[in-house]
Order: sequence, then C-alpha cells, then structure tokens
Amino acid sequence: MSSSPSSLEDGVRLLGTVERCDCSRKVAAVGTGSGTGTAGSSKMIEMQPAELSETEDNSYMYFRQEGLFANSFPKMKEIRRMGKLCDVTLKVDSHSFSAHRIVLAATIPYFYAMFTHNMAESRIKEITMKEIEPMALESLINFAYSGLVKIDTQNVQSLMVGASFLQLNEVRDACAKFLKRKFHPQNVLGIRQFADTLGCSKLIVSADRYIHQHFSKVAAGDEFVALSYSELIDVIGRDELNVKSEECIFEACMRWVKHEQETRSEYLPLILANIRLPLLSPQFLADSVATEELIKTSHKCRDLLDEARDFHLMPERRALVSTTRTRPRCFDFVVGLIFAVGGLTKNGESVSTVEIYNPATKEWSMGEAMTMLRSRVGVAVTNGKLYAFGGFNGTERLSTVEIYDPRKHRWSQGTAMRCKRSAVGVAALEDYVYVCGGYDGVTSLSTVERYCPKTDGWSTVAPMMKYRSAGGVAALGGYVYALGGHDGLSIFDTVERYDPFSDTWTKVVSMLNRRCRLGVATLGNKLYACGGYDGNSFLRSVEVYDPVKNSWSLIAPMNVKRSRVALAANMGKLWAIGGYDGESNLSTVEVYDPKTNTWTFVAPMKHHGGGVGCGVIPTPFQD
Repeated sequence: MSSSPSSLEDGVRLLGTVERCDCSRKVAAVGTGSGTGTAGSSKMIEMQPAELSETEDNSYMYFRQEGLFANSFPKMKEIRRMGKLCDVTLKVDSHSFSAHRIVLAATIPYFYAMFTHNMAESRIKEITMKEIEPMALESLINFAYSGLVKIDTQNVQSLMVGASFLQLNEVRDACAKFLKRKFHPQNVLGIRQFADTLGCSKLIVSADRYIHQHFSKVAAGDEFVALSYSELIDVIGRDELNVKSEECIFEACMRWVKHEQETRSEYLPLILANIRLPLLSPQFLADSVATEELIKTSHKCRDLLDEARDFHLMPERRALVSTTRTRPRCFDFVVGLIFAVGGLTKNGESVSTVEIYNPATKEWSMGEAMTMLRSRVGVAVTNGKLYAFGGFNGTERLSTVEIYDPRKHRWSQGTAMRCKRSAVGVAALEDYVYVCGGYDGVTSLSTVERYCPKTDGWSTVAPMMKYRSAGGVAALGGYVYALGGHDGLSIFDTVERYDPFSDTWTKVVSMLNRRCRLGVATLGNKLYACGGYDGNSFLRSVEVYDPVKNSWSLIAPMNVKRSRVALAANMGKLWAIGGYDGESNLSTVEVYDPKTNTWTFVAPMKHHGGGVGCGVIPTPFQD
C-alpha cells in the first residue's frame, strides 16, 4: 500500500523528533513475554548516545550509535558465560571450552581461516586443539571476548606459544615485551632459545643485545654451561661482546669445558680457535693459558698458543695471523645516561655544573656538581664511574682529577696528573685511561699519561709524534687514536695511534679536513670526527674512519657549525653536544643515526652554554 502524503509528512516529523530527543534518557521497553506487554513486564533501559547526519538535499541520512560495538562484546561475553547460543566447543586434553564461532572468527585469525574456508572444522560441533595448553587457550578465548589478558611469569611462555599458534600477533608481542622486562643474566639465554623456537626476531635481537652488554655476568650463570657446543661457538664468536679483555672469554670457555670435561675436552682446540688469543696479554698467556693442563696436553691447542705468543714477540709477522683472531671486540650499543660535565656559560665563564640526559625520558636534569670549575675538561667512563681530568677553571690550567660514582651520587678526588692540562684528549682502553696532549698554560703538549683506576696511580707512556692541544682522542680496536688539534702554530689533519703492547705511536692516514676543537667517538668499529675549527671557518662537516679500509669518508654534516663540540656514542647513535658556532656558545644537541645518515635535534641542555666534556654511564638494560 502506498504511503499517503500525510503519512510521509508524519514520517518526516517523526525523524525530526528522533533527532531532537535526549538519547541518554531512560524509556520503557515492552516485555518479551506472551500476550500484551504491561507495566509489570516493562523494564527501564538506557539508550546510548546517537548521531544523525543528513545529506545536503535531505534525500537520506546516516544514523550512528556510539558505543554499540564497545557494549556488544561484554554482552556476548555474558551470553557465553550463561552457555547461551554457543555453537562450538574447543577441546584440549580433558578440558572443554564453549564459544561462538562468529566471535572467534572475528577476533582470532586462526579461527577466521578455519571457519571461513570450508574446512571440516567449520561444520562440526567439537574441535580438538593441539599445540596449545588448556590454560593458554582459555585465556585467549576470554581475550577474544574482552580484549584483555593477564600476563605473568607463570603463564607468559604458554601464552606466547598459544598466541603464536593462533596468530594473535599483538598478544605475542606483549608477551615478548614482558619477557624483555624480565631479562637477567641467569635467564636470558633460555629466553633467547625460547624466542628462537617461535621465530620471534624482535625478542631474539633484544636478548642478544642483553647478552652482549652483560656477557661477563651471563657467562657466570648456570645457563651458560648448559649451552651446546654450537651455541657456545655462536656466542663467543660475536664481535659485539662487551668485555674488558679477551681474558673474560677464555675463562668462560674453560668453565664450560670443565663443567663436563670428559665429553667436552675434545672440543677445546676448536673453542680456542674462536677465542682471540693474540689479544690476551703476554702475562696472561704465560700464567693462565700455558699452565692449563688441558692445553698442555693438546698439540693443536699448543699451536694456537704459540701463534698468540709470536703475535707479541714478532710484530712484523702479525699480518700472517688470521684477522678473526686479532680483531678486537666492539660493543657499541651502550644504553646509558649521558653526562655533560663542566664547560662554559653563555658568557664564556667556566662552570662545575653537571647535566644528565636520559634517552628514555628525552630530558635533561641536573646532576651533582663537581667540586671545581672546569672547562676544556677531559672525560672518560670506565668500570661504571666517570672521570674528569684537568681543564681550565677561569684562572689556571688544572692537574686535578675528580671521580663520580653513580651509586653514591658523589664526586671524590683522585690522584692528580703529573702535568697541568686543559683542552686535553682522553680515552679509556681496557684497564687504563690515557690522557693525551693538551695545553699547560705555556705550550701545547705531546706527553701522554696513563691512569690506573684500580690503584689510583699514574705512569708515563711514549709521547705522541706531534704536540696536540684541542685534539680528539678515542679508543678503537685495541689502539688509542689521536686526531687533529694544533701545536699553537698549525692546525692538523694528521692522525696517529698508540699500541699499548709495543708502547709506540704510528702514523695513520690523515683526515679529509684539518680540525681542532673537534668531537671524536667510536661507533660500529669505526671512528667519527665531527665539527671543529680549520683555521678559517667553524665546521659542521663529519667524517668517518674505517680501520679495515684504512680510509676516511664524509657523511651527512651536522645541522649547525660546532667547534668545542663533545661527541658520545649511545644506543647505537652519536650525540653531538654543545659547542661554539663562531658567534655564541651552544646548548643545542643533535643525534646522528648511521642507519639513515641523518642528524636530528633533541632537547637542548638547560644550564650549559657549550664547551662541555661528556661521557656515558651504562644503565641497567633497556631496549
């Protein structure tokens, strides 16, 4: 029957009424029982907020009820709890779980494929599940209805296996995130193996980074001696292991062999071939390696020991030794707090101020100030402590040393250097800190002092080939490199490196640009030099040295010119901090990502005007 004009008008008026109604008010609903509804069978329901939108010509409109989907799933969960309308039962061992196919298919990819591709399971009432534990399946079915699942140490592994099986990637990733938070030297190898069985690459990468960063502690745990031979070789062969010296690798491997000596001693020659014996000190080779009974009784092991001895006794034959056994470890994914120490105010005055940058919060905060004013200060970090060497207090050059202990949040005095030094280059290598060159208030220096944190004592080593003030110094591949700087007359592009075994400096291929007051740091087994001053202009260019190719190449320049810039490696990136652009001291900071070859600004310092020294103190593992 066609609608009369009056009925159409009534319909329009009715729509207008709906559009104007208060959708949150409560209205009476007629009961669903037999017969005509009465007041006694009515109940009050709350209408959800609604939304009407009309087209320009009013020919039709859309109605949207906000919250419909959010309110539907709790209702479906309640219906399932009552056992109503369920059309499938999932069985695992002796456990059964009822559910609705449409809900499972809509929320779990595994069941979507099962129920929508004409598989036998799409038609049968009971489905037997394998490859998943009952409690995990129950939790994930509940997740399908609620979007919420509890993850704890008791269920995380079974839940992650179940989520992987059901292709619930978000739940699997949440489990992986939970496991990363639980990394410990005593469990990380097991978690890594578990992640490998599931093919969870992100968790594998995170576990590997933790193993690299904390190898010494991991190697002391029970999981390490439980590794198979192939797993052991995989771990000790990595360049990224964070160890003070190769001694740690040797001792860990001997512990592994002796844990089951009868069955494992046959592997010892192959294991020693993967330890970088030439990097061990002559003393350790003589006192610890040569005296091992298992090595003494093996012809192949003695050959490897002799090769390491020859490496030290006959430097001219070092090229004959396999590069895999002479290449130093290079752990560069330190995760830590960046300390900006001393430096200058905007007006150029020396300060004792310390600021700390936390990459997790991306903010600077004030740290404990040093006891003395220091600009042009040398800074190094070793054994979890930060050392500040020399500098300029606004009146005179300094020989004093201060040591910051982050556990005590306190600075203490160390033994003073033998020379006063500002604009000094500093680098930590194994058990020592090398303090190179600088300016004593009269002349540029070529002398080098070596500090031993264990004894708080100083010794003198061979001087550099050039007098270098305001040069850059960094450790790479078992050597100390000295770059650029000036002697009071000329600014250098030259580079030399120190070999602590032979106590000699050797010339290395020069940089592409002359630079003094530059920033220097190592990352990815390469040496970076940024900014500085070439005698004519302030620089924003950056170059990188590859020791394998023995050559320098330019990379993306910084965003601004920076002389007196501090450079630090942290989290696989480089951080250029402060400096001077030719007009003013800088508090800005920018970060270089080698993956994208780009520099990006981050939060500037709050209380420094540039000219800082910087160091990174590692924090508990973060990823």
